[in-house]
Formats: sequence, structure tokens, C-alpha cells
Amino acid sequence: MAASTMARSFLQVAATEEVAPPLRVVQIEGLSRAAFELGYLKDNKHCKEFSPALVTGQLLGLDVGSVLEVTNCFPFPIREEDEEVEADGANYQLEMMRCLREVNVDNNTVGWYQSTLLGSFQTVELIETFMNYQENIRRCVCIIYDPLKSNQGVLALKALKLSDSFMELYRNNNFTGEKLREKNLSWVDIFEEIPIKVSNSALISAFMTELEADTPVIQCDYDRLQLSTSPFQERNMEFLIECMDDLSMEQQKFQYYYRNLSRQQAQQQAWLQKRRSENMARKAAGEEALPEEDPSNPIFKPLPEPSRLDSFLITNQISNYCNQINGVAGQSFSRLYLTKALHEN
Repeated sequence: MAASTMARSFLQVAATEEVAPPLRVVQIEGLSRAAFELGYLKDNKHCKEFSPALVTGQLLGLDVGSVLEVTNCFPFPIREEDEEVEADGANYQLEMMRCLREVNVDNNTVGWYQSTLLGSFQTVELIETFMNYQENIRRCVCIIYDPLKSNQGVLALKALKLSDSFMELYRNNNFTGEKLREKNLSWVDIFEEIPIKVSNSALISAFMTELEADTPVIQCDYDRLQLSTSPFQERNMEFLIECMDDLSMEQQKFQYYYRNLSRQQAQQQAWLQKRRSENMARKAAGEEALPEEDPSNPIFKPLPEPSRLDSFLITNQISNYCNQINGVAGQSFSRLYLTKALHEN
């Protein structure tokens, strides 16, 4: 009896340990960034040096309860798509993590970072990378950094993860309208944004406080007062128009599918009416009725419904561009009104 009670209690403890609390915040250690200067992190420095080329790198840290601590990172080498080069890249990652472990630095993978251009990161490749990471790491994030947006005086960092409901559908590769309605999944439910908290040690905070007395105004403060937003807005509008064209093409695919579906249903009804008429004649002649369904007939073969994943990602991207345009326009008006008031005074 005591042994069974002990076994049950052990199983209960093991079951409770498997249920991890939901991820609430991604904490980035400022000390771990070699170039934590004026708000730019080491991975952000990597992104800026190779801009406009898109770069990526590994995030290392600890998974502590509801907090994912990012304590270190290293960049991936920029390479061409080739199997031999990809193998070298994997060996490079393993060697980097081995070196970090030897010097007693956190070498637990908690995700990756990548740069983006005006928030154009919502792609199938990002989802596939997430799914590959999820096979070995239960909780991981992708930190997105936008160098061009940061030039407007804002540290453009986002921590993203895939929602559980979306990952379930993606594993089954079933993005039909019926399945999406069943799961109550819409385009806003693909990614979940996790709040980012930048944490500094007391020593670093004291050092930054000492620097503030000598440099009350930094370049980042001047960047926030730039009145010209034309290049940023123009690029956003260009990308938005491209996304609208892509969404229109996706809608044409669905219109073509529904036209074929309606045509097939009409052919099925015509065939069914003809078969019923034949059965009535056969019944009158005392013959056996024929089946009202013929699986071998091509008109009864179900038409494959196009996946809605691409349209969901494009819609998400359109929403992102609209939010960026709205935010920059609002800030621009505030700066113009501020400048007008200064001139009047």
C-alpha cells in the first residue's frame, strides 16, 4: 500500500513538473551585449553592420519559470545555400557552444535572432524554423530587429513565438476553411508577441548614471526629432502595395477554386438526376436499381482546397505595415506641431 502511494505521488509530481508556466517575458541581459551602447545590443550591432543584408544568430540563456533569460548570443556566418556549407554552419554552431561552455558561459539555446527590413518577417521560412527549433526546445523565441526602423530613434525589437493552436494545425498541414473555423483560428493567432525587458546589473546601471551627467543629450535623442520620414513611409507604402498584389493573387486562387467547386456540384446534381431517372425506368422494368454514387466518376473526386496559410501571412504583414505607417505618421505630426510651436515662440 505504501509502495503504491509512493508511486502515485511520484507520478503526480512528474506530471506537474511537465506542465511549464506560460511564457510571460523575455529578459535580455544588457551585460551580455558587448556593444550595449546607446541602446544597441550586440546582435543589433551585427544586424546593422551587414544591413541591408539580412542576418541571423543564436540566442543563449536560461528558461526560468515564466521568464526566458537571454544572456548571450553569437552570429551565424553569412553563407550561400549549399549542403556542404550548411554542414559547416552546423559545425560552427556546435564549436561556438563548446567554446562558451569551456569558459563557463551559458550555452543553452533559447532561440535565435534575425534582422528584418521594415518588419517584413512573417514568412513560411520563419514558421519552418520555429517548427525545427520546437522539435528539440519546448520554449524558444525569435527576436526580430529592424535596423531601418531603429534609425528613427526607436529600438525596434520584437520577441515572437508561434501559438500552440497554430502549431497543431501546421503539424497536420491542414489549413482549410472548415478546420480553421473549427479551431477558431484567424490570421492574428499565428504569432504571439512576448514583452521584452532589458535588465542591467547594478554596476552597469551605476556606470550609465555616471555617464549621463557628462552627456545629457545623446545622438538617439536627436534622431527622435528628425522631421523627414519620407524614405521610411515610401518604403512602407511600396511593401504594402506589393502585399496587396500578393493578397489579390491569393484571392484569385480561392475564386478559381470556388468556381470549380460550383461547376462540380452542378455536374454532380445533373448526373444524380439522370441516374434517378434511369433507376425509375429500371424499377418499372423490374430491374435492380443502380447506385446513386459512382466513386470512379471524376466529378465525384473532391477538389483540393488551397491552403490559407499564405493569405494569413500576407494579411498579417499588411496589418504590420499599416501599423508602422500609422505610428510614424502620428509621431511625425507631433514633431511638426512641436517645431511649429518653437518657431512661433
